Amino acid sequence: MTRISHKLKSLVAAAFIFSAPAFAEGDRLDSLFEALATAEGTDAEQIAEKIALEWSKSGSAAMDLLLDRGRDALEAGDTASAIGHLTALVDHAPDFAEAYNSRAVAYFGAKTYGPALADIQMALALNPRHFGAMGGLALIAEEIGAPAIARDALAALIALYPGNEDAVAALGRLEQELDGTAL
Repeated sequence: MTRISHKLKSLVAAAFIFSAPAFAEGDRLDSLFEALATAEGTDAEQIAEKIALEWSKSGSAAMDLLLDRGRDALEAGDTASAIGHLTALVDHAPDFAEAYNSRAVAYFGAKTYGPALADIQMALALNPRHFGAMGGLALIAEEIGAPAIARDALAALIALYPGNEDAVAALGRLEQELDGTAL
């Protein structure tokens, strides 16, 4: 088993373990997750966006600015600048899960999967219900040819966000691929 494959399996296991409701994130997020569990279509998307907005609040205007700059650089296609801003954010706010998740996205954009996986691991350790990090794990796993790990990450994501139609479709496709029934 390769080192990356072992790390991916550990991350998926962590996603399942840490997605338990015992890890409360506050009443507002708990209520949003309860609503997300039964929402469908655009309602589910809107609730997921509200959750993501809550996750993006560091509690510091300066740290929020670094997050915004990193995301803006990513949107502009400047992954190097994004990684720089987000690394500064991680350095100054090491307990801010969204800093790691956003930097993982930047690393993924730069096709540096090892650092992306390390940041996903930190994001999930700090925020066990981070379905965005779980989706990132699934993307990386599929990209490097580990469909079983991608499937498990998507299953963990869907357990939290069953209305995510893209994840449900991807999971179905991966299950068919793994069962040998894909066209």
